Amino acid sequence: MQKLPLKLEKSLESRKQEQAFRSLKRSFSLIDFSSNDYFGLSSSEKIYNKAHEILKENKLLQNGATGSRLLSGNHILYDLTENYLAEFHQTEAALIFNSGYDANIGFFASVPKRGDLIFYDELVHASIRDGIGMSHAKAYKFHHNNPDSLQNKLSKIKKIEDSVLYIVTESVFSMDGDMAPLEDFTRVSEQFGAFLIVDEAHATGIFGEKGEGLVQDFGIQDKVFARLNTFGKAPGCHGAVILGSKSLKDYLVNYSRSFIYTTALPPHSVATILAVYQEFEKGIPQIQHLKNNIQFFRSQVSQNNLSPDFLQSKSAIQSCIIPGNEEVKNVAESLKKEGFEVKPILSPTVPKGQERLRFCLHSFNSEEEISRVLKILAKLLA
Repeated sequence: MQKLPLKLEKSLESRKQEQAFRSLKRSFSLIDFSSNDYFGLSSSEKIYNKAHEILKENKLLQNGATGSRLLSGNHILYDLTENYLAEFHQTEAALIFNSGYDANIGFFASVPKRGDLIFYDELVHASIRDGIGMSHAKAYKFHHNNPDSLQNKLSKIKKIEDSVLYIVTESVFSMDGDMAPLEDFTRVSEQFGAFLIVDEAHATGIFGEKGEGLVQDFGIQDKVFARLNTFGKAPGCHGAVILGSKSLKDYLVNYSRSFIYTTALPPHSVATILAVYQEFEKGIPQIQHLKNNIQFFRSQVSQNNLSPDFLQSKSAIQSCIIPGNEEVKNVAESLKKEGFEVKPILSPTVPKGQERLRFCLHSFNSEEEISRVLKILAKLLA
């Protein structure tokens, strides 16, 4: 077997020297403050059984999709689920992708064209950045959650004839846990005739009366060009959806390469998405449980004099800044020895000096667990 090229070996060695080397590790039975499974639905027997019932009702007891959706993989559950998602999210159409990464890559690599201009929040997810990098449009970043910075950038750009302006943000940011000023961004987009795109990955299932997300919570769904909602976080399953007009869906089916050239999700994955959303429609108690835990967590942060170390956040993502890859890894390892799974986020995933412990809160975390982990953290940081 051939060895890795020397330049790649050097890259790996550099990661090790910076204490930023990644490796695959199995999860252990620790108290979960790390997963995106905010409601514990990934292990819900009720959802599992409901998905199986949906498969039986539609005579789809098969393991795979057999091909891409444009070939043999477009089974009936796609139509049922996409129609359900479109109605739930109050939009014209929905198109399911295999993952949030695939959706962002497929959207940004195909929709913005040469001569178009993209303005994106400096902290958007890597999948958005990668998609933008694959497009032929020019891209400009604006200061995080700063409508004035966005407006300033837009004002200084000379728009050429036929160029389209796109504004891109997340509704809840995956590393800081803070929320975008969506209403302000909507006003800016209207002022400049721009198309607003919102990634709702960490808002799906959590915000809104039934977990519709922040866009619907603010009532601005008719002013947003496209939304990305993923299913691998609060919904506890797999895949993602792009929400928008029927014309946008038609365009993506024809031009989005990450949609066209991949095997479709198996029927069980799509049935699980539908089963979860049917539960959301009924209203699930986990949403309020999670909100209560977020409030309790913040109160305990204050009580343990940890407020200067934590970023401000009203979401399920709570980040404690501990500069230095080695330092934050050591604190995470100490918490693990106490029975808590809290992931360290290292540079270059976040900027140097902004390394952090990223607490993901869940509806099933107890107040006793929250109180105990923060007391231990306070002692470690002291």
